[in-house]
Amino acid sequence: MIQKPKFLARKYAEQFQDTSIVKAYRHRPPYPLETFEILAELVQAEPRRVLDVGCGSGFLSRQLIEHVEQVDAVDFSEEMLKQARRLPNGDNPGIHWLLGSVEEISLNPPYGLVTAGESLHWMDWNVVLPRFRELLVPGGYLAVVGHDNQPDPWFELLRTIITKYSTNKDFQAYDMLAELEKHGLFKKVGEKTTQPVSFSQSLDDYIESYHSRNGFSRDRMEPAAAATFDREAKEILLKAYPNAVVQMQVVATISWGLPNPG
Repeated sequence: MIQKPKFLARKYAEQFQDTSIVKAYRHRPPYPLETFEILAELVQAEPRRVLDVGCGSGFLSRQLIEHVEQVDAVDFSEEMLKQARRLPNGDNPGIHWLLGSVEEISLNPPYGLVTAGESLHWMDWNVVLPRFRELLVPGGYLAVVGHDNQPDPWFELLRTIITKYSTNKDFQAYDMLAELEKHGLFKKVGEKTTQPVSFSQSLDDYIESYHSRNGFSRDRMEPAAAATFDREAKEILLKAYPNAVVQMQVVATISWGLPNPG
Protein backbone atom coordinates (compact mmCIF):
# COMPACT_ATOMS: atom_id res chain seq x y z
CA MET A 1 0.00 0.00 0.00
CA ILE A 2 1.36 3.39 -1.01
CA GLN A 3 1.50 6.25 1.49
CA LYS A 4 0.82 9.70 0.05
CA PRO A 5 3.02 12.66 1.01
CA LYS A 6 1.56 15.26 3.37
CA PHE A 7 1.10 17.96 0.75
CA LEU A 8 -1.45 15.75 -1.05
CA ALA A 9 -3.60 15.28 2.05
CA ARG A 10 -7.38 15.46 1.85
CA LYS A 11 -7.46 18.86 3.57
CA TYR A 12 -5.57 20.35 0.62
CA ALA A 13 -7.73 18.62 -1.99
CA GLU A 14 -10.79 20.15 -0.37
CA GLN A 15 -9.59 23.61 -1.41
CA PHE A 16 -10.95 22.85 -4.88
CA GLN A 17 -14.45 23.09 -3.45
CA ASP A 18 -13.80 26.75 -2.52
CA THR A 19 -15.82 29.33 -4.42
CA SER A 20 -12.75 31.50 -4.98
CA ILE A 21 -10.82 28.68 -6.67
CA VAL A 22 -13.79 27.87 -8.89
CA LYS A 23 -14.02 31.53 -9.97
CA ALA A 24 -10.29 31.72 -10.71
CA TYR A 25 -10.22 28.46 -12.69
CA ARG A 26 -11.22 30.16 -15.94
CA HIS A 27 -7.87 31.97 -15.99
CA ARG A 28 -5.90 28.75 -16.45
CA PRO A 29 -4.44 28.28 -19.96
CA PRO A 30 -6.45 25.97 -22.24
CA TYR A 31 -5.20 22.61 -23.47
CA PRO A 32 -3.94 22.61 -27.08
CA LEU A 33 -6.48 21.03 -29.44
CA GLU A 34 -3.96 18.30 -30.28
CA THR A 35 -4.54 17.01 -26.72
CA PHE A 36 -7.97 15.74 -27.66
CA GLU A 37 -6.80 14.09 -30.87
CA ILE A 38 -4.24 12.12 -28.86
CA LEU A 39 -6.82 11.13 -26.25
CA ALA A 40 -9.32 10.08 -28.92
CA GLU A 41 -6.74 7.77 -30.48
CA LEU A 42 -6.35 6.00 -27.12
CA VAL A 43 -10.02 4.94 -27.14
CA GLN A 44 -9.74 1.65 -28.98
CA ALA A 45 -12.99 -0.10 -28.07
CA GLU A 46 -16.69 0.31 -28.74
CA PRO A 47 -18.67 2.04 -27.43
CA ARG A 48 -16.38 5.07 -27.36
CA ARG A 49 -17.15 6.07 -23.79
CA VAL A 50 -14.76 7.95 -21.49
CA LEU A 51 -14.64 8.48 -17.73
CA ASP A 52 -13.12 11.86 -16.82
CA VAL A 53 -12.21 11.87 -13.13
CA GLY A 54 -11.67 15.04 -11.12
CA CYS A 55 -13.09 16.86 -14.13
CA GLY A 56 -13.28 20.29 -12.47
CA SER A 57 -14.91 22.78 -14.82
CA GLY A 58 -14.63 20.34 -17.70
CA PHE A 59 -11.48 21.48 -19.49
CA LEU A 60 -11.11 17.94 -20.90
CA SER A 61 -14.72 16.76 -21.02
CA ARG A 62 -16.15 19.69 -22.95
CA GLN A 63 -13.63 19.26 -25.78
CA LEU A 64 -13.25 15.49 -25.73
CA ILE A 65 -16.98 14.92 -26.30
CA GLU A 66 -16.42 16.10 -29.89
CA HIS A 67 -14.33 12.97 -30.49
CA VAL A 68 -16.20 10.26 -28.55
CA GLU A 69 -19.76 9.08 -27.94
CA GLN A 70 -20.09 9.86 -24.24
CA VAL A 71 -18.14 11.31 -21.34
CA ASP A 72 -19.02 10.61 -17.70
CA ALA A 73 -17.40 13.54 -15.88
CA VAL A 74 -16.97 13.17 -12.13
CA ASP A 75 -16.01 15.78 -9.56
CA PHE A 76 -16.56 16.19 -5.81
CA SER A 77 -17.12 19.95 -6.09
CA GLU A 78 -20.70 20.99 -6.78
CA GLU A 79 -19.56 24.53 -7.65
CA MET A 80 -17.11 23.21 -10.24
CA LEU A 81 -19.85 21.21 -11.94
CA LYS A 82 -22.22 24.18 -11.91
CA GLN A 83 -19.57 26.21 -13.70
CA ALA A 84 -18.84 23.36 -16.13
CA ARG A 85 -22.47 23.28 -17.24
CA ARG A 86 -22.42 27.03 -17.95
CA LEU A 87 -19.24 26.98 -20.07
CA PRO A 88 -19.10 26.30 -23.84
CA ASN A 89 -20.31 22.78 -24.67
CA GLY A 90 -21.20 22.22 -21.01
CA ASP A 91 -24.79 21.47 -22.04
CA ASN A 92 -23.74 18.80 -24.56
CA PRO A 93 -26.12 15.84 -24.02
CA GLY A 94 -23.20 13.45 -24.43
CA ILE A 95 -21.61 14.67 -21.18
CA HIS A 96 -22.97 13.29 -17.92
CA TRP A 97 -21.88 15.54 -15.05
CA LEU A 98 -21.66 13.43 -11.88
CA LEU A 99 -21.21 14.84 -8.37
CA GLY A 100 -19.27 12.68 -5.96
CA SER A 101 -16.00 11.03 -5.05
CA VAL A 102 -14.63 8.74 -7.74
CA GLU A 103 -13.55 6.35 -5.01
CA GLU A 104 -17.18 5.44 -4.28
CA ILE A 105 -19.61 7.03 -6.76
CA SER A 106 -21.89 4.70 -8.72
CA LEU A 107 -20.80 4.53 -12.38
CA ASN A 108 -21.89 2.86 -15.62
CA PRO A 109 -18.95 0.92 -17.12
CA PRO A 110 -17.33 -0.21 -19.28
CA TYR A 111 -15.20 2.71 -20.46
CA GLY A 112 -12.70 2.79 -23.29
CA LEU A 113 -10.54 5.36 -21.50
CA VAL A 114 -10.18 7.01 -18.10
CA THR A 115 -8.78 10.54 -18.16
CA ALA A 116 -7.41 12.61 -15.29
CA GLY A 117 -6.36 16.20 -15.92
CA GLU A 118 -4.00 17.11 -13.06
CA SER A 119 -6.40 15.61 -10.51
CA LEU A 120 -5.23 12.04 -9.90
CA HIS A 121 -2.74 13.12 -7.24
CA TRP A 122 -5.63 14.16 -4.94
CA MET A 123 -7.31 10.74 -5.01
CA ASP A 124 -6.85 7.62 -2.89
CA TRP A 125 -4.56 5.70 -5.23
CA ASN A 126 -4.95 2.42 -3.35
CA VAL A 127 -8.67 2.58 -4.13
CA VAL A 128 -8.98 4.29 -7.52
CA LEU A 129 -6.28 2.50 -9.51
CA PRO A 130 -7.79 -0.97 -8.92
CA ARG A 131 -11.22 0.50 -9.58
CA PHE A 132 -10.14 2.00 -12.90
CA ARG A 133 -8.95 -1.42 -14.03
CA GLU A 134 -12.40 -2.84 -13.26
CA LEU A 135 -14.18 0.01 -15.05
CA LEU A 136 -12.09 -0.15 -18.23
CA VAL A 137 -12.47 -2.48 -21.17
CA PRO A 138 -9.70 -5.13 -21.26
CA GLY A 139 -6.46 -3.34 -22.10
CA GLY A 140 -8.05 0.09 -21.70
CA TYR A 141 -5.84 2.96 -20.62
CA LEU A 142 -5.70 5.54 -17.89
CA ALA A 143 -4.45 8.82 -19.41
CA VAL A 144 -3.00 11.49 -17.13
CA VAL A 145 -2.98 14.90 -18.77
CA GLY A 146 -0.87 17.81 -17.61
CA HIS A 147 -0.13 21.15 -19.19
CA ASP A 148 2.71 23.58 -18.86
CA ASN A 149 4.18 26.75 -20.31
CA GLN A 150 7.32 26.67 -22.43
CA PRO A 151 9.44 28.45 -21.64
CA ASP A 152 8.54 29.69 -18.19
CA PRO A 153 11.43 32.02 -17.30
CA TRP A 154 9.40 33.99 -14.79
CA PHE A 155 8.55 30.98 -12.62
CA GLU A 156 11.97 30.99 -10.97
CA LEU A 157 11.42 34.64 -10.12
CA LEU A 158 8.06 33.84 -8.55
CA ARG A 159 9.20 30.70 -6.77
CA THR A 160 10.31 32.48 -3.58
CA ILE A 161 7.06 34.36 -3.13
CA ILE A 162 5.03 31.25 -4.03
CA THR A 163 6.73 29.40 -1.19
CA LYS A 164 6.28 32.39 1.10
CA TYR A 165 2.54 32.87 0.59
CA SER A 166 1.23 29.37 -0.14
CA THR A 167 -0.99 27.93 2.58
CA ASN A 168 0.28 24.45 1.73
CA LYS A 169 3.53 24.43 3.70
CA ASP A 170 3.95 20.68 3.22
CA PHE A 171 4.74 20.89 -0.51
CA GLN A 172 7.65 18.87 -1.88
CA ALA A 173 8.77 17.76 -5.33
CA TYR A 174 7.16 14.43 -6.17
CA ASP A 175 6.93 12.21 -9.27
CA MET A 176 3.50 10.66 -8.86
CA LEU A 177 3.54 8.31 -11.84
CA ALA A 178 6.98 6.99 -10.95
CA GLU A 179 5.76 6.23 -7.43
CA LEU A 180 2.62 4.53 -8.73
CA GLU A 181 4.75 2.35 -11.00
CA LYS A 182 7.12 1.56 -8.16
CA HIS A 183 4.21 0.26 -6.09
CA GLY A 184 2.64 -1.72 -8.92
CA LEU A 185 -0.42 0.50 -9.28
CA PHE A 186 0.34 1.75 -12.79
CA LYS A 187 2.36 0.66 -15.81
CA LYS A 188 3.16 3.43 -18.28
CA VAL A 189 2.75 2.44 -21.91
CA GLY A 190 3.36 5.73 -23.69
CA GLU A 191 3.75 9.47 -23.42
CA LYS A 192 3.35 12.32 -25.87
CA THR A 193 3.74 16.08 -25.65
CA THR A 194 1.75 18.31 -27.97
CA GLN A 195 3.22 20.96 -30.17
CA PRO A 196 3.33 24.31 -28.35
CA VAL A 197 0.43 26.71 -28.93
CA SER A 198 0.70 30.46 -28.39
CA PHE A 199 -1.44 31.89 -25.62
CA SER A 200 -1.50 35.36 -24.12
CA GLN A 201 -3.40 36.95 -21.25
CA SER A 202 -3.28 40.08 -19.19
CA LEU A 203 -0.85 40.18 -16.31
CA ASP A 204 -3.74 40.47 -13.85
CA ASP A 205 -5.46 37.39 -15.27
CA TYR A 206 -2.22 35.43 -15.19
CA ILE A 207 -1.71 36.28 -11.52
CA GLU A 208 -5.33 35.44 -10.77
CA SER A 209 -4.75 31.98 -12.25
CA TYR A 210 -2.49 31.26 -9.28
CA HIS A 211 -5.55 31.61 -7.06
CA SER A 212 -7.02 28.55 -8.79
CA ARG A 213 -4.16 26.45 -7.41
CA ASN A 214 -3.75 24.55 -4.21
CA GLY A 215 -2.34 26.80 -1.53
CA PHE A 216 -3.67 30.03 -3.03
CA SER A 217 -7.41 29.86 -2.40
CA ARG A 218 -8.60 33.36 -1.52
CA ASP A 219 -11.05 31.70 0.85
CA ARG A 220 -8.14 30.39 2.94
CA MET A 221 -5.44 33.04 2.54
CA GLU A 222 -5.49 36.08 4.77
CA PRO A 223 -6.81 38.94 2.59
CA ALA A 224 -3.70 41.00 3.28
CA ALA A 225 -1.45 38.08 2.28
CA ALA A 226 -3.38 37.52 -0.96
CA ALA A 227 -3.16 41.21 -1.84
CA THR A 228 0.57 41.31 -1.07
CA PHE A 229 1.24 38.22 -3.18
CA ASP A 230 -0.62 39.81 -6.10
CA ARG A 231 1.31 43.07 -5.75
CA GLU A 232 4.72 41.42 -5.46
CA ALA A 233 4.00 39.05 -8.36
CA LYS A 234 2.98 41.98 -10.54
CA GLU A 235 6.13 43.91 -9.67
CA ILE A 236 8.24 40.91 -10.68
CA LEU A 237 6.37 40.18 -13.89
CA LEU A 238 6.23 43.76 -15.11
CA LYS A 239 10.01 43.64 -15.50
CA ALA A 240 9.58 40.90 -18.10
CA TYR A 241 6.26 42.13 -19.52
CA PRO A 242 6.19 45.94 -19.34
CA ASN A 243 3.07 46.00 -21.54
CA ALA A 244 1.26 43.92 -18.86
CA VAL A 245 0.51 41.06 -21.29
CA VAL A 246 2.01 37.63 -20.62
CA GLN A 247 3.00 35.67 -23.72
CA MET A 248 3.44 31.93 -23.37
CA GLN A 249 3.68 28.69 -25.32
CA VAL A 250 1.30 26.11 -23.87
CA VAL A 251 1.91 22.36 -24.19
CA ALA A 252 0.11 19.33 -22.85
CA THR A 253 1.77 16.07 -21.90
CA ILE A 254 -0.35 12.93 -22.04
CA SER A 255 0.97 9.88 -20.17
CA TRP A 256 -1.04 6.71 -20.60
CA GLY A 257 -0.84 3.22 -19.25
CA LEU A 258 -2.50 0.35 -17.45
CA PRO A 259 -3.94 0.96 -13.97
CA ASN A 260 -3.27 -1.72 -11.38
CA PRO A 261 -1.71 -4.02 -14.02
CA GLY A 262 -1.25 -6.93 -11.60
